[in-house]
Amino acid sequence: MRLIRRADGYYCQFCINVDVTEEVEPTQQAIALDVGLSDFYTDSLGHKEPNPRFFRKGEKELKRSQRRLSRKQKGSSNRKKARQRLAKKHLRISRQRSEHAKRLARCVVLSNDFIAYEDLQVRNLVKNHNLSKAISDVGWYQFRVWLEYFAKKFGKVTVAVPPHYTSQECSNCGRIVKKSLSTRTHQCHCGTCLDRDENAAINILREALRSAIRSVETCS
Repeated sequence: MRLIRRADGYYCQFCINVDVTEEVEPTQQAIALDVGLSDFYTDSLGHKEPNPRFFRKGEKELKRSQRRLSRKQKGSSNRKKARQRLAKKHLRISRQRSEHAKRLARCVVLSNDFIAYEDLQVRNLVKNHNLSKAISDVGWYQFRVWLEYFAKKFGKVTVAVPPHYTSQECSNCGRIVKKSLSTRTHQCHCGTCLDRDENAAINILREALRSAIRSVETCS
């Protein structure tokens, strides 16, 4: 058991070791997800899930609360109340992001038996100061944690693949097509023309299936 202090009060957490599993009907579907900043993810079927951008939407209100806090006299009760209001706003955004990741991950896992995604090192990505705020706001890490949790709970398979060249490689012929981050369409000499993220998702799915087959062959 542990006690946790949050901006809206204290919480008591109990840690219990329980194997939680549920049997669900197999869907016989396999999917790959390519996460991004413009869209939360694009799957290998071409579906795009919009990015809610909770922090961006609440940023104006956060700045207003921060200015009010800075005008309060240090050590005063009014400053303490202003700091508490600001902390609650941050907590609300954090909970929105977590709930969104949880809801979305559960939906993806229940709809598919095999889920592939990139093995992104978010800790290294946020070192890019131009994108750190946007990357932190999107909540990729929380989404992955919930994907793996629900996959274990419902008996589904998740595979993380290396992110190298997933966006550059053509999903049809395998040729490397160099493109900058601003280029959102994949066009190859073989005639393939796809959304950049959809092309990456197809490559992720293909690599994940290869990895799963190799694992089965190794075990057998």
